[in-house]
Amino acid sequence: MSEAAPAPRRNPFAGFFKIEGTAIALVLALLILLFMITAPRAFMGFRVYMSFMATVPPPMIIALGLTLVVVAGEMDLSFPSVVAMASYVFCIIYQEYDQTWLALIAALATGTVMGWVNGLVITRLGIPSLIATLAMLFLWGGLVTVVSNGASLAIPDIEDELIHMVFAGRLGVFPVQFVWAIVVAVMIWMILNRHRFGESLLFIGDSMRVAKVVGISTDREKIKLFTLMGTLSALAGVFLTLETTTYFSNAGMGYLLIVVAAVFIGGTSIFGGSGKVAGTVFGSLIVAIIEAGLVASGVQGFWTRFFIGLVFIVSVTMNAVLEDPDKVPLLKDLRSRARKQ
Repeated sequence: MSEAAPAPRRNPFAGFFKIEGTAIALVLALLILLFMITAPRAFMGFRVYMSFMATVPPPMIIALGLTLVVVAGEMDLSFPSVVAMASYVFCIIYQEYDQTWLALIAALATGTVMGWVNGLVITRLGIPSLIATLAMLFLWGGLVTVVSNGASLAIPDIEDELIHMVFAGRLGVFPVQFVWAIVVAVMIWMILNRHRFGESLLFIGDSMRVAKVVGISTDREKIKLFTLMGTLSALAGVFLTLETTTYFSNAGMGYLLIVVAAVFIGGTSIFGGSGKVAGTVFGSLIVAIIEAGLVASGVQGFWTRFFIGLVFIVSVTMNAVLEDPDKVPLLKDLRSRARKQ
């Protein structure tokens, strides 16, 4: 009687790495450890981390919205101009009427309307979202430059207002904005994983045809999606303005590449149908920490994009390997050769 084949060994870490965002959190931890070794004076103290938490919230909030957009198989490149317009509306209303909460409502409403228009352009005109939002990036950006005459605005006295303490103050040394960013992250996670709207986006991103078969109004859901993206971009614009107490017409342009990078570094599929909110949070932190870490380590600034690209590739590959090794052709080929031998 032949002996039974031994049962395959079960990887004890398999369950751990199935937890959302685990792989990218590991990358973040390794980066922090690396910078603790190369720049201990900066990274062994708490101040550098407080600095990150003060600057990361605006791009993180945008990246969280963009995660939902990518889950639906779409893209939004117009958000830098929405950030700038919301920032301008907030500043001008505060300057003219000295009404902080009215300025906040007006800024959020402006971003919401801009996102709604984006959704209409995409669904009613049938223009692919990548092209449509690229066009709206220039259209909205040109509009905000025209209405502001290209001038910047400074509102330093807003630091004495309650709204600044609520949205940009400090709890001791801890930035309040980071708390708000985490609140937004929890809300986006709940929408994606526990709400019918998130389920609809997953269906749309996985297969538009199947989404229509099961009764999802794809155009309506997409309009809602881009409207929400506009609202979150406007909120990021207000947060940026409160933190810097300044408006300038290209305020959001510096976020374009780092926001997109944060979403995909975090493990959200570029093909749609799946997304990782926790991964986006960690991805946003990674993009922010790389530049500061390289500078503190004495590496010249122009290496920053090189290392962001390197981390981008490593993170995406790690996520693919942990989810399904067969998605990586190199690993699939190596495993096939090993079986033959």
